[in-house]
Formats: sequence, C-alpha cells, structure tokens
Amino acid sequence: MQSIALVLQRRLIQSIRRTVLVPHSPDRKPPSTFAFLCTQAPGYLPDGALESKQEKSRPCLSYRIEKLSKGEGVLSAFQSWMKDGFPVHRGDIFHAINRLRKLKMNKRALEVMEWVIRERPYRPKELDYSYLLEFTTKIHGISQGEKLFSCVPSEFRNELLYTNQVIACLDKGAITLSLAYMKKMRELNHAISHLVFNRLIILHSSPRRKKFIPKILTQMKADKVPQHVSTYNILMKIEANEHNIEGLMKVFSDMKRVKVEPNEISYCIVTTAHAVARLYTVAEAYVEGVEKSMTGNNWSTLDVLIMLYGYLGKEKGLEKTWQVVQDLPYVRSKSYVLAIEAFGRIGKLDRAEKLWLEMKSRKGLYTTEQLNSILSVYCKYGVVKKASGIYRELGKHGCKPNAITYRHLALGCLKAGMVEEALKTLEMGMDLTTSNVVRNSTPWLETTLSIVEIFAERGDVVNAEKLFDELKKAKYSRHTFVYNTLIKAYVKAKIYDSNLLNRMILGGARPDAETYSLMKLAEQYRN
Repeated sequence: MQSIALVLQRRLIQSIRRTVLVPHSPDRKPPSTFAFLCTQAPGYLPDGALESKQEKSRPCLSYRIEKLSKGEGVLSAFQSWMKDGFPVHRGDIFHAINRLRKLKMNKRALEVMEWVIRERPYRPKELDYSYLLEFTTKIHGISQGEKLFSCVPSEFRNELLYTNQVIACLDKGAITLSLAYMKKMRELNHAISHLVFNRLIILHSSPRRKKFIPKILTQMKADKVPQHVSTYNILMKIEANEHNIEGLMKVFSDMKRVKVEPNEISYCIVTTAHAVARLYTVAEAYVEGVEKSMTGNNWSTLDVLIMLYGYLGKEKGLEKTWQVVQDLPYVRSKSYVLAIEAFGRIGKLDRAEKLWLEMKSRKGLYTTEQLNSILSVYCKYGVVKKASGIYRELGKHGCKPNAITYRHLALGCLKAGMVEEALKTLEMGMDLTTSNVVRNSTPWLETTLSIVEIFAERGDVVNAEKLFDELKKAKYSRHTFVYNTLIKAYVKAKIYDSNLLNRMILGGARPDAETYSLMKLAEQYRN
C-alpha cells in the first residue's frame, strides 16, 4: 500500500487536456432491501457461467484473472496474457474490474489496479485512480483511502475522484466525513452526482432516520443536481417497503410532474407494491408499463414479471416469460425459485414440481431457499406428506431448516387440520434467530397472514394476536385486509372489542365496507 503511494508521489505527470467524463460511480451493491433496483448481470455466477460465448470466441484478460488460484498473484495472469502477444489495453482492465466487482472479488481487483499504477501499461487517467481508490478503501479502510487520495496527482483529483471518495466513505457508514468531502466539492465548484445523494437517501431509509430524507432532497435541489429516475426509484422503494401505497404513488406522481420518465424499475416497484396489497386490477394496469419499458432481457425485470404473473394468475404470461428466461445464456437458481413459487400460487402444482426437478438436476440443491420453494407450494395446499419428504431431504443436501421453513410447515399442518402439530412447528421456528430482512420479506408476511386467517376462522384470538404482532411490526397491517382478518378472529370467537377500529386507524389502515360490516356483526356480542 505504501509503495503504491510512493509511486504516485514520484510519478507526477505533466498536466494534459482533460477529457470531460460523466461522473462515474462503481455499481456497488446496495442494501438487500434495494437489491432488485439493479438491472445488471447477477452478482454471483458459478464457474460454469463465467466462460460465456463471447469469452470463448476471443481472448479475455478478465477470465484469466478470475481463474487464478488462491494465493497466486495477478502478475502471472498479465505475464501469460502478454506472452501470448496481447497488449494490456485500458478497455481490458476496465472490463476485468467490472467483472471482479460483480463477483465480489475486491481484493483481486485492488491487485489489478496496483499493478496498472505500478507497471503503467498505458498512461493512467482519472478513472484508473478512481478504481484504485475504491478498492483500497474497501480492503484497507477509510484512513488508507484518504492517504491514497492525497497522493493522487492533482490533475486527476477532480469530480470523479471526489465522487468515488464520498461514496466509498458512505459505504463505510462515515456520513460526517462524506459531508465534509461534499463541502470541499462545493468550494472547488465540482458538480455533485445524484449517485452521492442516492447513497445518502439509502443510508437514511430506516424508520428512525427517514425524517432526514426531506433535508437531503432540499440540499440536492440547492446543489442543482439534475433530477434522475434512480432517485425516485429509491424513494418509491422506501415507501413500498413500509407498505405505504399512498406515499409511493405520491412519489410516482411527483416524478411524472417534473417530467422524469419512469423506467422498468419504476414500474416494477409500483406494480409489485400493488400486487402485495392485493390491488390486482391496478397491478395489472401497471404490468403493461413494465412490459413496454423493458430494455433488453434484464434478469431482474424478468424475475419480477414471473412473480407478478403469479400474483395475477396469468398462466400464459408466466409461461412466456419463463421461456425468455430459459433462452438467456445463464439461468439463475433464484429464477427457478420464483417460477416454482409463481406456478404454485396459481395452483399449477404439477408445473411447479416439474420445474423443481429441473432445477434439481441442472443446478443442484445447495441452499435452503431452493428447498423452501417447493415446500411452500406443498404447504400452501396442505400436501403435508410431500412437504415432509422435502423437509427430510434438507439434511441430505447439507442444508438446515430455517425459520421460514418451519413457518411454511406450520401452515401446511393447519391446512391439513393438524392443529397441535402446527403449534409445535410454529414454536420450533420461533426459537430460531430470524433477521429483520426475512421478517419483512413478502413470503414471510404472506405465509404468516395465511396462518392468521386459519386461526381467525377457528376463533383462536390468542394465536391470531400473537402472529398479528409480527405483521404490525413490519407495517404489513397497513393493508386493510390484514386488520380485517384480525377482526374476523374476534367475530368467530364471539368477542366484542370496541378498540379494534381505533387500533386499525392508528395503525395506518383505512376501514372499508367489510371492516364496518364485521364490527357491526361483532356488536351482537357486546356485554
């Protein structure tokens, strides 16, 4: 690290006429909550997928670097490349860096950039130093990144380098330091990229810090940052995560009002939010927006369409989209999981089973999520015998059941009328540590609601309330149908609670005709 800094100090090159560059930020992966905002290639590709048709038809420096064994330096890859008569061009390096970043091989990417700065196969420019800074901060921390930043030739310490330094600090959670760099950019009259503000908004997306987002947007406007669709997508995703349809549609309307054109990600967020809220007619209208705005065959958009067609019960659209996915150079296990769940949702158990066997033979079974996909289908329809078989298969593939596994099994037992077994299974799942990401996920919430619905039909208020508390914490209870399910439990139990309507309104849900009908029905049980 120190040797690189010395090289940078010694090799201060003469000023050259700088080519104007669009501020660039590496596509660092956002938090999982925002992961599907990405429309690039998958972040993880198994070895078999790395050697694409393009790489087979032409020499690829990146492929040689990726295939290096652990402990082997990048020098050997460069030496073999040049030995075969190929010069090291800037394009080869940038392609390799982008590949390594997607594969999360940050240490290897840093080695590549250190070699470039040290050996200088071409004259380094601002983007080269930007990459070096990015991976130095990722691997060695902010302090080493700051030291490197001060050693970069002054002619390259411009908007791009500052932007990457700010984002590198934000990725490490150093908000105060990032704001200091942004202040310096204003003093130097450097334009601040919308990417910086996007990252700031994401860092403030938790309920506790969400109140600061309006201030960030005000500052964004003050800095005259051009409006960008990605910013609105993030704002919409925040509202969608909190099941706030009104808030989401307000952001969507604001985006159209300022004449920022929604893209496929925008429509995916809006459509999925309405589908989850069981507003299927509205969701169906926005699906057309997803289809029309698609640019190429992005795997993430296709995955969303698979999920949406499952919600809307559109078998033809589901089959057509799945065929497109199969025609891609590489089909991810995640796509299989979503397709299995989607076919299960529309009642096509035989089709879901066929896809399950196909995934098993082609991809192998190495994650609990894969096994949970078919397990959820069986349990949704109370096919306990087959579900038990999948549960026993977990251990054979080195997988362990997780909390969602037991939640699915509990639903399956209840569907089959096995109440005691369901309660025991629920308790087993409660004993497992479950992340907030899982507890806020749609599969978890929908499975939990299905269990609450069964308890409601049985008039089991105690267990219904116990699980309803989970839905409330995830703000899923903002949907009217969720609160109505709880009220049904009280009606079936012949219990009148005058506070239910107040709880519903204070919880952010709007009473509808069914709500008032249920409350009217419950009044007959007033003491």
